[in-house]
Amino acid sequence: MDTNKGTNRVLRLNVADWIKKWAMILPEKIALVYDDEPMTYATLNARINQLSHALLALGVKRGDRVGALLTNCVEFFEIFFACSKIEAIFVPLNFRLAGPEIAYIINDCTAETLFFSGEFSERIASIRENLSVKEGRYVTVVGKTPDWASEYVTLVTGYPTEEPKIPYEKDVESPHVIMYTSGTTGFPKGAVFTQRKTFFNILNANIYYHVTPKDKIVVSRPLFHSGGLLVDSLPFLYKGGTVILKRRFEPEELIYAIQRYRATVMETSATMYRFILDRCDLSAYDLSSVKLYYTGGEVVPLPLLKAYGERGIVITQLFGQTETSTVTWLPAEYGLKKLGSVGLPVFHGDVKIVDEAGNEVPPNQVGEVIVSGPILMSGYWGHPELTEKTVRNGWLYTGDVGRRDEEGFFYILDRRKNMYISGGENVYPAEVEKVLYENAGVKEVAIIGVSDAKWGEVGKAFVVPRKGANLTVEGLIQWCAERVAKYKVPKYIEFVERLPKNAAGKIMKHRLKTSPEETA
Repeated sequence: MDTNKGTNRVLRLNVADWIKKWAMILPEKIALVYDDEPMTYATLNARINQLSHALLALGVKRGDRVGALLTNCVEFFEIFFACSKIEAIFVPLNFRLAGPEIAYIINDCTAETLFFSGEFSERIASIRENLSVKEGRYVTVVGKTPDWASEYVTLVTGYPTEEPKIPYEKDVESPHVIMYTSGTTGFPKGAVFTQRKTFFNILNANIYYHVTPKDKIVVSRPLFHSGGLLVDSLPFLYKGGTVILKRRFEPEELIYAIQRYRATVMETSATMYRFILDRCDLSAYDLSSVKLYYTGGEVVPLPLLKAYGERGIVITQLFGQTETSTVTWLPAEYGLKKLGSVGLPVFHGDVKIVDEAGNEVPPNQVGEVIVSGPILMSGYWGHPELTEKTVRNGWLYTGDVGRRDEEGFFYILDRRKNMYISGGENVYPAEVEKVLYENAGVKEVAIIGVSDAKWGEVGKAFVVPRKGANLTVEGLIQWCAERVAKYKVPKYIEFVERLPKNAAGKIMKHRLKTSPEETA
């Protein structure tokens, strides 16, 4: 008997079926609200079907990669679910990246189709000659359409709203997303998500959000991030809830939207929570509809949690990474009792703290956080050696350092070596250091994260100039700004004669740590 075949029969699933099923069960239920315009599940499913037919007509087939360089919009979800429906692979792109960074990702996964917001036309035009995207497969979603691209509405117009006939069976192990994350190696890595991984990630979130069709969430994170898509949006669309979306949110707009739409869950970055405290009078808003407040993705200062607690708002934390999505979740009832904890392992997943030999350590002993279960990525696209290094014997080694208390609650003590988070965005110094080394006047460079009142952390570069080089702080900042995303550009640059090194010649970055006031 072919047990694997039988198992696949049971586990055949496709995340696009969620929208199709709710379009049958509650067709007039509001799925999305974008810039105050509601869209029902029936309408959303019809639009997904039209795009699915259009993609098939373009020649997009199972396993093909489809890039999307978009700000938050309804079309983002349509493209995501249409790719899933026809079992193409969706590749969301960070719109904050510079042209060369975008080109690297598109070519690394050899995407042949690209959807993009019109505002990014010039950026795409500057790299188009070197991209893997085929002629006739550039599509603008909103804004002005250049003569070398087609327009989204025109692309889908005329195609049927009925379900497309797919010439292959659903496969739970089919990859449907490649989400790129930068790494300490200095180049982005594409984490591959299967249908099964996404399904279990969403099941985990629903257990803690307690989502029903009556629930609503205002999504303030960008959808190209795991947080905006997997942690915030999809759990609500899976359960027939409502996602309130805007292109971008300011703190006042976010709080007002929660009040106006009577949102029941609030999840946003610690940076946004900090901005809200700084700029909003919370007593002027009615937030009584909110039953849960969550945050994750960056270090959350205890004073911030306490400041909200004094206002009667208990914010609890979750922890994860792109390769796994959420791996620990603090139940709301423990928000004050376990202040600072990132919670317990998710329902469908296992988490351990281990020493350098991979042995689990006792409670309160520090070690590396490792994760196992159906929530793991299937690997890094095109990099099996990196996959083998990261996932060993079924456990993914996060590189994050933490501890577990006697009751099983986890605490993150530090992030993976050298990484810092600026305004909710992961920044890996090696990537920016590589760019600075391309400047002929730079002999050596080391970048660290330093605290910042506005963004949480920003970069500081220590630069050893080459003899005779005419380097300036302004010039190096401009050099970086032309080559990497704005949030990666170091805010501070200090010229030094030498960098501290150990006996092996490796730079000791911990010796560079200091306060921004001392380094500005």
